[in-house]
Amino acid sequence: MKLGILETGTPPGNLAQQFGDYPAMFARLLGPGFEIERFDVQAGDLPEQGAHDAYLITGSPAGVYDPLPWIAPLEQFIREAKDSKMVGVCFGHQVMAEALGGHVEKSDKGWGAGLHRYTVVRDEPWIDTAGTIAIPASHQDQVVVQPPNTEVVAASDFTPFAALAWTDRPAISFQFHPEFSPAFAKALIERRHDVVPNPEAAIASLDAPNDNAVVGGWIRRFLFSQE
Repeated sequence: MKLGILETGTPPGNLAQQFGDYPAMFARLLGPGFEIERFDVQAGDLPEQGAHDAYLITGSPAGVYDPLPWIAPLEQFIREAKDSKMVGVCFGHQVMAEALGGHVEKSDKGWGAGLHRYTVVRDEPWIDTAGTIAIPASHQDQVVVQPPNTEVVAASDFTPFAALAWTDRPAISFQFHPEFSPAFAKALIERRHDVVPNPEAAIASLDAPNDNAVVGGWIRRFLFSQE
């Protein structure tokens, strides 16, 4: 499968040297069977429509409301790619929601960091897990208005729109970070020690078992599904 990864940010400092960049993290999460081409969206690099079987939009330190020249073209790409499979994660989740009729804001709940638990609230063909999942989170912004033509797939009290599935296009998105290893998520919190609330508790939470591989399987199943 030809997968275009739209890279909208990079790990801060030297973390990419330690843990790899975001496309590398997703390549590890998704496993074999993908011919990955990466695009530096911040540099204005976007794929040609339809040139890939699917697209994945990564996380970013940017907010969708920031006056950055690359965000509007990315939103236009999302709107036009309605026939291509698409997955968004964190910023990717937010920019998909914003581009397709939802709304994103810096949440008054503050930072979400560490291992968060979400309830799976809707069954989808690509989901094989009921109950709850535990996945690393790292965000201040949240989708606050659900986009039209979406169903909420996973939710928590902190993040009501934690995972979405579109009904009018082959697209899914997640606020949380299944691509983050516990070690990387801990290192990220260390770098944000002064802004993340209760950073030591957030770091300690990442020692508990996570469901990263489960959600990686969801994404893989969605991408390879025939629907």
